[in-house]
Amino acid sequence: MITPKYSPLEFQGGNILPIFILTVIIPILSFFILRNIGVVSSMGLQSIKERMLPMLIHLVLLLMILYQVIPNNYTPEIYFYFVGLVIANLSAFLLLLMNYKISLHMLGLGCLLMFLIALSIHFEINITIALSGIVLVSGMVATARLYLRAHSRMEVILGMFIGVISQLLTVTFWL
Repeated sequence: MITPKYSPLEFQGGNILPIFILTVIIPILSFFILRNIGVVSSMGLQSIKERMLPMLIHLVLLLMILYQVIPNNYTPEIYFYFVGLVIANLSAFLLLLMNYKISLHMLGLGCLLMFLIALSIHFEINITIALSGIVLVSGMVATARLYLRAHSRMEVILGMFIGVISQLLTVTFWL
């Protein structure tokens, strides 16, 4: 699915379903649990204190993907994409420990943008439309975060920067 190399549907499904569960279903369930026990007050996670536990849960889930899911169906591109995500989220968590929050929306979009650029270069395929779409969505999300006053300009820029740099650090291992 990520690579133009042939892989059977069962092989692809061996990655997609567990990754979907660990990156979508469990975070949603954990948010509702954290909200019900009073750890977080809203989806916005406005305060730095509210962001700590959800970030730790997210890091643990990403590490589970790296060590439990991907080694069973090893695809270097996906593996190093998640390594970059771990680096980015660990950086965001370290900034939280220093009482500075960044835009996690932009962090994720920065990771995705750089990963798609690296895939385009690696497999020598033209994915200009996908890249344009991600850049457009990134701009819309950044504008929305600033308009809603959820973040300062620096927090939005730093989120995108950390996302892009974290993927750049892993590119040399699989490109």
